[in-house]
Amino acid sequence: MPRAKVTIASGASWQDVAADRQRHRDATIASLNPPLRDLPADIPLDTTRVPESMLTAEELEITSQNVEDLIPKLASGHWSAETVIQAFMRRAGLAQRLTNCVTELLLKAVKRAAELDKYLANTGKTVGPLHGIPISIKEHIGLKGCDLNAGFVGWVGRVAEADSLILQILWDAGAVFYVRTTQPQTLMHLETSSNLYGTTVNPHNTTLTAGGSSGGEGALIGSRGSILGIGTDIGGSIRSPAANNGIFGFKPTAPRLPVSGWSATMAGSEAILGTIGPLSTSLEGISLFVRTVLSARPWLREPSLVAIPWREEERGRKLRVGVIWDDGVVRPHPPITAALSRVVEKLKESGEVEVVDWECWKHDLAWEIIAKLYFCDGGAEEKAAIASSGEPWMPLSKWILLDNPHVREHTIPTLWQAQQERDLYRTSYAALWNARDVDVILCPAGPGVAPKLETSRYWGYTSQWNLLNYPAISFPIGSKVGGEYKAYEYPTNYEPLSESDRYNYALWREHGVEGYVGAPVSLQLVGRIYEDEKLLRDLNTLLDAAGLSKTC
Repeated sequence: MPRAKVTIASGASWQDVAADRQRHRDATIASLNPPLRDLPADIPLDTTRVPESMLTAEELEITSQNVEDLIPKLASGHWSAETVIQAFMRRAGLAQRLTNCVTELLLKAVKRAAELDKYLANTGKTVGPLHGIPISIKEHIGLKGCDLNAGFVGWVGRVAEADSLILQILWDAGAVFYVRTTQPQTLMHLETSSNLYGTTVNPHNTTLTAGGSSGGEGALIGSRGSILGIGTDIGGSIRSPAANNGIFGFKPTAPRLPVSGWSATMAGSEAILGTIGPLSTSLEGISLFVRTVLSARPWLREPSLVAIPWREEERGRKLRVGVIWDDGVVRPHPPITAALSRVVEKLKESGEVEVVDWECWKHDLAWEIIAKLYFCDGGAEEKAAIASSGEPWMPLSKWILLDNPHVREHTIPTLWQAQQERDLYRTSYAALWNARDVDVILCPAGPGVAPKLETSRYWGYTSQWNLLNYPAISFPIGSKVGGEYKAYEYPTNYEPLSESDRYNYALWREHGVEGYVGAPVSLQLVGRIYEDEKLLRDLNTLLDAAGLSKTC
């Protein structure tokens, strides 16, 4: 990929830089052969069925597969890797037009796929467990020769000198990288909006957010322009877009999967560790991704990782699930409470799962602790990155950095004190878990379904588990907003639990079911630190017991 020539360093305005990046993206999509047809004149709020009239029958069939379905078809030669990658590139280009989720198609993907086909034909063997599988990539994960701007206009022109370690591992396993996806300014939104590419919207209802900061991945996979992608998470940035778009999204324990080679501010900070993880249309896609990366023993090349390989362990008892109905800070909107109630009822009826209520402990304190550890320099690096181009502050960047009362520039003593508070909170929560003796926690993945644009101002249902460094996964329950939730409506004369709850309650009062119609309904399952494999197996058990699908 050629290095961006229109940059702030070259004397361009921020508007010119953004326009050039968008021209580059559009040019990669225009190179598709045959070209994509024009969109219909009337695009519905729910765009997920638009591809049916825009793609060929074979392209629709290929892109309807999940990872576990494609693997044997590619290995047997039923479909060539080149045919598969071209289908996904075309659907990704269409998803961009519908949701604004792509930063560029990677045109070398077709050559890579052809090489894989040649290898299979010559040897009768696949390159690895992901032979020919298309994988989409969040833009700030370094790909050799590609721009690494982290959502800042002023950083356009920075280029990855080598592939990130996780991409090297996936490449060796046979993966094909074919598209990069949008991210927000600062990477610190639960939405995806930037001055570079604009706003990424939800394919199920384009008045709603796709989530963030891996919102491009969420919208792309929710549109089936991808079935397996890579996101990152420090406060909900994988689980938020996964939940909003009705797909699976896994935040591992940090540091288990390799993160070297990504681009972001706060590099070197260890107060709250970000992590990298998969989003997929299936639970097996998530598991296969993690197994593949861990099988490469990445800790030998990234020594900050813990040396824990994938572990196959049998559970010695009936699955015991703790349920969070609300976190004591913000009550979820009725569709989430209704979904949680239905799943819990099915679990109890199954007789295969023991269910107990989990009483939350000081989740408001957890947000105070993590919010003052996100930006230990008081946000100086983010502010400088924005100022370097003169680009405007996005509303949610302003909310998390400038309007956040917990942000402060730490001295060494105040940082030590804040980290002691973090560690004490972790110890206290571990003691609660020991006393309550549950295997996993079932809870909302957010204070509602996908929010209206620019309203994602409560992170507590996801950031809680980043503070504790617990692995967590968002998963769909197979339903969308559109029914009645009267049995779970807020009580008459409802008194909000907090100012955050007052804001969330007002959103439901203003928009109601009609405002969120079509939004997927998702939940979240949380495990104990370093029990990542157990969490994925426990979700498999839970889905079976509740009669829920492992694909979307």
